[in-house]
Amino acid sequence: MLGRIKNHGWLAYTAMLACMLTGAAHAERNQQRPEVASEAGGHALVDVVFYPVEGAQHKVPQFRVETSWPSLPSTWLIGQVPGLAVDSQDNVWILHRPNSLSRLDLGLENGMGLCCEAAPHVLQISPQGKVLASWGGPEITPSIDGENQWPSTVHGLFVDEEDTIWLGGNGDGDHVVLNFSPKGEFIRQFGVRGKTAGNLSEEALGNPADIYHNTQTKKVFIADGYINKRITAYDSTDNGFEQLWGAYGKPPGGGTREGSFDQSQATANAANTSTKAENFGDIVHCVTQADDGRIYVCDRRNNRIQIFKANTDGQVVFLQDLIIEGDTGGLGTASDIAFSPDNKYMYVADMMNGRVWILWHDTYEVLGSFGRPGRYPGQFTWLHSVVVDSQGNLYTSEVNTGRRVQKFVLSGFQ
Repeated sequence: MLGRIKNHGWLAYTAMLACMLTGAAHAERNQQRPEVASEAGGHALVDVVFYPVEGAQHKVPQFRVETSWPSLPSTWLIGQVPGLAVDSQDNVWILHRPNSLSRLDLGLENGMGLCCEAAPHVLQISPQGKVLASWGGPEITPSIDGENQWPSTVHGLFVDEEDTIWLGGNGDGDHVVLNFSPKGEFIRQFGVRGKTAGNLSEEALGNPADIYHNTQTKKVFIADGYINKRITAYDSTDNGFEQLWGAYGKPPGGGTREGSFDQSQATANAANTSTKAENFGDIVHCVTQADDGRIYVCDRRNNRIQIFKANTDGQVVFLQDLIIEGDTGGLGTASDIAFSPDNKYMYVADMMNGRVWILWHDTYEVLGSFGRPGRYPGQFTWLHSVVVDSQGNLYTSEVNTGRRVQKFVLSGFQ
């Protein structure tokens, strides 16, 4: 699996899948089953509300929330979490926004209370929930023309198969993607803070939302989607520009956002969007690639995922739309995408509806979903990101007032 899972866990996942599909039945499926806690390895697991699709043609993964994950230092607090990734050792990387925490949240840091202080921007967490590394901030990035390149509001996180870390930003002037070593050592960047030049620029970006680096093909894909409305692609061997495209693989159109983005605009113009829109909406929220080369783009504003693939000449061509709950308003649906270790299942994070949709990857058949808006375990407030480890466990993150990460342990198939 490209950049999302690890080979060392493949055999364990495969064995579990075979056992679950042929063994005894799992707990009874129930849309409103109570939260029944159990202990597994010393950690409390809580059932989630699951919404099955009647007549589904495939077994469906089942999950339970590990409520004590992660275990942060006693005085640390995390804010909005707009980035989540898994490395080659199944460690989870968290990107959060210290600047989303108020002075009252940070009483210890501001000398006005017993707790708390903001955790560093970037955290590496073990599968057991222990903090392994932490770093981030202007002190680790260069300055260009007197402008430090660390984003004012971070957004989007990716860890590639070489375990290097990629992140972007969607705050005022955050027209940059940064690449670091696991220790937080600066490697390179695309774009420059404070400089944007529209949808057709080969060098400048416009509030990039997400990044995907394919270390095998040396392609870097950027969802350049909070100011611009496009995907850009670069060669990671020399950082050179390769191509760009908009909706349906055509040249990007529809203009750009005027001024800088802020969260008050997250639902703006929601009534004027369409699953059949000629251009990407003004939040192109994710980009990722499956093992077979299919490229997925979250056109969140237009409630659709667009699917592409490179032709024999390397140029990206449009394959199809994927629409789930296309009439949704507000925050929009398609926020992030992840795949199971065997590539059979596809998970879609739905921000507005507070759900994770489970699809059969080959045909895009919707098999079911879990979650709902709320603040209890297994519920979501502004669901933002979803990633999968090599054991098939899911991790999700939330922004706005959600401000947390949840671990969903794969408990079987039903």
